[in-house]
Amino acid sequence: MSLPARDHDRTPAGTSAHAGAPTPTGSPAPCAPGQDRPPADRPRPAGLVPTAEGLRDAAARRGVPGRNAVVMTMGALHEGHATLIRAARARVGEDGFVVVTVFVNPLQFGAGEDLDRYPRTLDADLELALGAGASVVFAPSVDEVYPGGEPQVRITAGPMGERLEGASRPGHFDGMLTVVAKLLHLTAPDLALFGQKDAQQLALIRRMVRDLNFPVEVVGVETVREEDGLALSSRNRYLSAGERRTALALSRALFAGRERLAAQEALRARADALPNGRDRAGNRAEALSRLGEARAAADAHAVAQAAECAGAGAVRAAARAVLDEAAKAEPPLTLDYLALVDPADFTEVADDHDGEAVLAVAARVGSTRLIDNIPLRFGPPGPESPTLGAAK
Repeated sequence: MSLPARDHDRTPAGTSAHAGAPTPTGSPAPCAPGQDRPPADRPRPAGLVPTAEGLRDAAARRGVPGRNAVVMTMGALHEGHATLIRAARARVGEDGFVVVTVFVNPLQFGAGEDLDRYPRTLDADLELALGAGASVVFAPSVDEVYPGGEPQVRITAGPMGERLEGASRPGHFDGMLTVVAKLLHLTAPDLALFGQKDAQQLALIRRMVRDLNFPVEVVGVETVREEDGLALSSRNRYLSAGERRTALALSRALFAGRERLAAQEALRARADALPNGRDRAGNRAEALSRLGEARAAADAHAVAQAAECAGAGAVRAAARAVLDEAAKAEPPLTLDYLALVDPADFTEVADDHDGEAVLAVAARVGSTRLIDNIPLRFGPPGPESPTLGAAK
């Protein structure tokens, strides 16, 4: 969904930790008791659909065949969600049907995550969603999604769901996949769009769709960032000015890792382009040293050592250096994890890794927990990865 963001662990007065479904570029999730719904004596706003039957009727009334897309959210929509909705509209065209779901999924809330205090802003969500290109907003009650109570049969995320975010939030991904599966059945889309910001969530949804043969194309949408680089999230509003300055270390760390990789790959490409590769560069460095050309020798030596300095360890080290400095800031950043993982299963990559990877970070600043990640590629460009780009 633009399912829930995992940077949820914050419970300021009147609000709650995020525990939810999939997330977009800045990411949110699905609905629950006390949701901001129109009172019974007030006409339902145009575009708002609270039942599966009403959703089917709305789709049938279109009268024009076209592709269907869904963007799943837990509400509290922001520009990250709007980006997902606009991307969905662009994919299905003017004749397509775009459903935005708003559902705070109780299965995704763990111990200490207050479901009743989760922010509910349905009126504002409806305005944003329709303005961004949604055909309808499907905002069901818990009873509508889980008739008869919590489901006895659920989707299990497996080993990938126990790593990183899953280790911090046991059972979260089981609840997320269960509600995503339910909403895919209820909305019957051709396309489902999710934010890359929740990369582990996105990878698990893709795996579920592939393993269980869901007839839907899962599309990942790039993370939306604020001008200072902070990934968009409904939780950013909880940061004080000082906390926000510290929180910027998350994106700076990711960018530092990306820049280190780019520099390493450039050196490796230069070395490989030489007639005799790195051996020739090494010989040239020695010859230049004998001639006293220290600066040129150092450059040649760097080229010769490109393979050794281009490992995943150097990327991790560059990112960690930024986070270590932020740990000394006031207020300090408390690191949960920094990981460089294979997007197919979210296991750590080896130092000699070639191919796609995700550099991911989670940390707490004050009482707010934030997550972020960027996709990377080690080695020469290759075909688009089914785990990072759009994929069926």
